[in-house]
Amino acid sequence: MTMAGIYIHIPFCTKRCIYCGFYSTTQTELMDRYTAAVCKELTERKEYIDNHIKTIYFGGGTPSLLSSGQIERIFQTIMENYLTDGLQEVTFECNPDDITCDFLQSIARTPINRISMGIQSFNDDILGFIRRRHNSEQAVNAVKLCHEAGFNNISIDLIYGIPGQTVNIFREDIEKAIALNVSHISSYHLSYEEETPIWHLLQNKKITAIEEESSVSMYNLLCDSLRKSGFKHYEISNFAKEGYESKHNSSYWDGTPYLGIGAGAHSFNGVSRRWNPDNITQYIDGIESNKPVFEEEFLTDADRYNEIIMLGLRKSDGIDLTKFNSYIGEDLFSHFMQDAEPHIKNGSLIMEKDRIRFTEDGLFTSDNIISSLFLLQ
Repeated sequence: MTMAGIYIHIPFCTKRCIYCGFYSTTQTELMDRYTAAVCKELTERKEYIDNHIKTIYFGGGTPSLLSSGQIERIFQTIMENYLTDGLQEVTFECNPDDITCDFLQSIARTPINRISMGIQSFNDDILGFIRRRHNSEQAVNAVKLCHEAGFNNISIDLIYGIPGQTVNIFREDIEKAIALNVSHISSYHLSYEEETPIWHLLQNKKITAIEEESSVSMYNLLCDSLRKSGFKHYEISNFAKEGYESKHNSSYWDGTPYLGIGAGAHSFNGVSRRWNPDNITQYIDGIESNKPVFEEEFLTDADRYNEIIMLGLRKSDGIDLTKFNSYIGEDLFSHFMQDAEPHIKNGSLIMEKDRIRFTEDGLFTSDNIISSLFLLQ
């Protein structure tokens, strides 16, 4: 039996950060209708995956804008329609300035057992530039409140490579994150997603992207500092204390099926991918009128082959070659090993104990090698 995951996209934001490429909207007056649509979709789409649920993830947007009643309604729908006796992890993304004692007390009454907090930086100038709602003091206090409320599985996000951010500024961010005694840290290099405000600033030469040398220095500093503080580097951008790896995100990288609910959400069941429109009114209207709002594509052998390579090599322990061989067959496996051989010889890839992986240094520059291993369609 393969236990699946549920991802619920809550797209609402009171204002948008300049770098965000995820679907979001400031139309918070639609939150009640949206919650009802989410519950209806949860009920109607349950046949897409196995009914046994291992993980649930509320992402956004800003899930912490939901009222306690809306959160409870979503959980009630899940409990009524899915088998949750094996539920291991329920993650809820929060903005630091939404964290209050009342909020934490309300979510403590739900199955939520993991909080993911988008801090991004502890530097107030950087936070102002990227238009975060909170300041550094609010971020620190929010984590402390979570600890005091009994949440011991706390993840925080940091971004590096931001214009104006120096290696020393990022060093201070890492030190403050470690001092907060969180169990998980996700840290991403800033990306300039097309049509985001920061992309337009770059295109119009209002800002300059930082030098690659600085990016590499920040990444190396991140890896070294977190390893010395007891964090395992288990995926390109993710670090965890022992036993606190994100079970939900790890399922994405391991090819576990998941159901994506909400505007802009994606689903995968091993055979096909589905995705909902990234338009909240189109999504709500479609659900309310009983008209399918998702698009779907069925995966080819090449799709599955490429996905195993792309997702597997993101992880620090790489790809299990025995499983890969049995999944794709001898001919395709021989083709893969032939393509991988030059990278093994030059030390970019390491093969050991029936696994193939990047070195930690190689993870940062892995994209070109991964794409060279893809099977052309």
